[in-house]
Amino acid sequence: MSRYGDRSATSARLAVERLNPPNPLWGSNGVAFGPDGRLYVAQFLAGQISAVDPATGEVEVVVPMDSPVQSPDDLAFGADGSMYIADLVPGRVWRRSPDGEYTLVSGEVANPNGITCVGDRLFVNEMKPDGRLLELFPDSPGHTGGRDPVVLTEGLALGNAMQLGPDGHLYYPHMTSGRNPLLTGQVWRIPPDGGVPEVVADDVHQPVAVRFDRGGVLHVLSRGPEGIVTRIDLHGSGSRTLVTSGVVGLDNAAFDAENRMFVSSYASGGVTEMHPDGRTRELVPRGLDGPYGVTVDLGGRVYAADHYRVARPEPSREGGVTTHALLHFAHGIVADGELLHLTSQFGQVRTYDPGTGATRERAGGLRRPLGITLAPDGSLVVAESDAGRVVAVAADDAVTVLAEDGLELPVDVAFDAEGRCHVSDERLGAVLRIEADGAVAVVVAGLDAPQGLAVLGDELFVVETGPRRLRAVSLTTGETRVDAEDLPVGAPPGVVPRAQPALFAAGMPGMARRFAGLAAGADGALLLSANGDGTVLRLTPARRSRTGGESHRSPGAPETG
Repeated sequence: MSRYGDRSATSARLAVERLNPPNPLWGSNGVAFGPDGRLYVAQFLAGQISAVDPATGEVEVVVPMDSPVQSPDDLAFGADGSMYIADLVPGRVWRRSPDGEYTLVSGEVANPNGITCVGDRLFVNEMKPDGRLLELFPDSPGHTGGRDPVVLTEGLALGNAMQLGPDGHLYYPHMTSGRNPLLTGQVWRIPPDGGVPEVVADDVHQPVAVRFDRGGVLHVLSRGPEGIVTRIDLHGSGSRTLVTSGVVGLDNAAFDAENRMFVSSYASGGVTEMHPDGRTRELVPRGLDGPYGVTVDLGGRVYAADHYRVARPEPSREGGVTTHALLHFAHGIVADGELLHLTSQFGQVRTYDPGTGATRERAGGLRRPLGITLAPDGSLVVAESDAGRVVAVAADDAVTVLAEDGLELPVDVAFDAEGRCHVSDERLGAVLRIEADGAVAVVVAGLDAPQGLAVLGDELFVVETGPRRLRAVSLTTGETRVDAEDLPVGAPPGVVPRAQPALFAAGMPGMARRFAGLAAGADGALLLSANGDGTVLRLTPARRSRTGGESHRSPGAPETG
């Protein structure tokens, strides 16, 4: 079951192997049961909403990527069956009627996230420092001259999933605080008609969502790696129990009519049934939300930068993916001995030590840095996409510009055996070489949205994300050929991409661009971030294919060993 469809990459020259199964859901955030009994899943990274059959796990896209909704983070259903959607990055709240018609309820909410319905009433909060909790009026939207939103309270520390409690109050978490962003540990409540907000629970582990089960017990989900849920019997005995599920990066939860709890994960997607004792059952398998960049170290270990984490595709493990670390906004990645270097499109370059877990910021304030590689002198070379330049970060973290004239939208960088730096430029449709004086020379032009870049021997490989193909370029003769086609990168076939949502929203991280990374291994294989179906592909000359992954070959290609 793939979110990309049934197509498989084809190649007459390369054996194509998946290192992990496809991820059916392109991320999973807010969840709510609809009037039809299906579980509806908001997929922030995908810009779509899917419905999941709780009996079979079958997934159907209900709000597609080309709908008016850009980045749904949470959803709720009204009494008449309408779906209300918190569209975080553009700051909009939508109503989708039972017959599928979209109406803008409000464009005046900054980073709308937590959303809930109380009968015919609609409430939403803001995921930003000093956020607000508001009541909106769908039948009389303020932007058309109707009723303006009513602010119930301010001062939320990143609002998120909230719900009406059995006592008639709205409950919501505080995700961060000024003192310590990881140790807020608070759940608050306020009457829906307004009043003085109050703390109802302290010392709760990294709260991200609050949900009441059918018996009125409060469940507080943790956004951390352990998958912790804290159960608090606020309106009964007052007891508190803590359960560790192992679901990394919990985001939200919903209870069905039988009081079964289903949880989502912002870090790995999927939908998981969670039992009271912490046992879990996958309804929709988890996997990679991206991936974005990919790298392989000298020991052959493959790492993927997966937006919220660094993960390892491992065919031998159940589910095929292991979260190595929650490192938010990991996009470009390169291995360097025992270290990993990463970029974040929100401006940072970081070095992560998988052995100790230590992370060090190497550079900040860059404009959407993406691809990253190691220079022969040990410095980090980064494609700073939105600045239209390539920069180097030295061992002492000093940043210098290697090239900017002649570049428009650099995406990835790679060095050849002679120490020359090459850069893919998506807007120019070219791969260029950076000369010693900073000038750029065209290596190959006429490409369609080139992104990932890697060098093997005297050949350069580039992923063309427009036609979804891998092109090889001889660095000696300049000759080119297509080595693989129908790569699962980008939006699924038939989907017309919308305008890209904003990178920042109300001072908070917004939506990062997708990035189909490419890396070369010491064994001569290429690793591709197949972000269309949530896998890492290994592309190996057929005679050297390795077992352990799911192999695909085009008709006439030799069998793999």
